[in-house]
Amino acid sequence: MSNLLETIELETGPNPTAAVIWMHGLGADGNDFVPIVNELDLSGAPDIRFIFPHAPMIPVTINNGHVMRAWYDVSFGDLEGTTKRADEKGVRHSQAQIGTLIARENERKISSKNIVLAGFSQGGAISLQTGLRYPDQLAGVMALSCYLPCADSFTAEAAPANTKTPLLIAHGTQDPVVPYAMGKSSRDVLVKAGYAVDWREYPMQHSVCLEEVRDIGAWLTAVLKGR
Repeated sequence: MSNLLETIELETGPNPTAAVIWMHGLGADGNDFVPIVNELDLSGAPDIRFIFPHAPMIPVTINNGHVMRAWYDVSFGDLEGTTKRADEKGVRHSQAQIGTLIARENERKISSKNIVLAGFSQGGAISLQTGLRYPDQLAGVMALSCYLPCADSFTAEAAPANTKTPLLIAHGTQDPVVPYAMGKSSRDVLVKAGYAVDWREYPMQHSVCLEEVRDIGAWLTAVLKGR
């Protein structure tokens, strides 16, 4: 399989029957969330292969065109520079790349229904973009400190196979990077569309807190247990 993203892999046991593909945020890389695996209480969960892909290196407009790892470009959405706009072409390219990683897990005998897509910030946006449009049923979609990209086309493109897929969406109430209101409005769009969203909020900025880590471990165990 060509053009696969570079990844870091970590397995919680010798015979993984489930996988979590976890996307990092803007400017980070796949190493960013590797340490969190050892902090998760996954007792009761099957052996899991955690996959942490590195986003491509691209120039990012809101960071003065500096080249960094990003799932898509972000530019200012108005002349005052007070709103941000995601590059739809880049979003869809990353969606396809994550779809290729799912296909590789299928080749390694892990079915789509045993795969969770997860991500933080830009990575969380790609998790939602890919998971809710993916044609085969997934085990779950986890989106941390992010928003729903390409929202205008979401209803037309949503995959019936994942309308009942468990969704964990979490956000910091003091987030200055992706404002709390953006996460909450994305949650509202999904709830209105009939998705059962497990919404969590924490008194934090654009980060991950200990309470959230505990909640992630419990949620992953619940959605993967018995699969």
